[in-house]
Amino acid sequence: MVDVVLVVAVALLAGAIVGAAVPMVPSGLLSLAGLGVYWWGSGSAEISAITVAVLAVIAVVTALVEFFGGSIAARAGGASWLTTAVAAVVGIVLMLVTGPVGLLAGLFGTVFVLEFVRGEELEGSARSALYTTVGTLASTAVQVLLTATILLGFLVAVFLL
Repeated sequence: MVDVVLVVAVALLAGAIVGAAVPMVPSGLLSLAGLGVYWWGSGSAEISAITVAVLAVIAVVTALVEFFGGSIAARAGGASWLTTAVAAVVGIVLMLVTGPVGLLAGLFGTVFVLEFVRGEELEGSARSALYTTVGTLASTAVQVLLTATILLGFLVAVFLL
């Protein structure tokens, strides 16, 4: 018989992979929840504490990338903190209305316009906007890879170790 706790944990970990590609779904936190459900539900005897700790650290890194990846990319491109914050709000609002394309267009357009108004030249504004947009896409790719790694590591620990 399949253990219900294992099924729930795997569902949460698989959901984290899907959530990494869908804006506003907390992939790192879903991974932590999956690990926590299994650790608690199995009586913490099935896999080692070290394995759970390593996978939990990866989940925390995933959450940090999720929450701060776009902001870090915007700052790397030269955007101000204010521009970054406004772009995040505009991107989220547009994403709710038009989906992921709205998020990317909102980020790019907001950073470009605000940096241009702030006194950047056309090239600097475009660079900041491009860094922000590409950084957001890259952080999504990193989240997918990290959450897939967590799921794979979990399955290896449960079934092979």
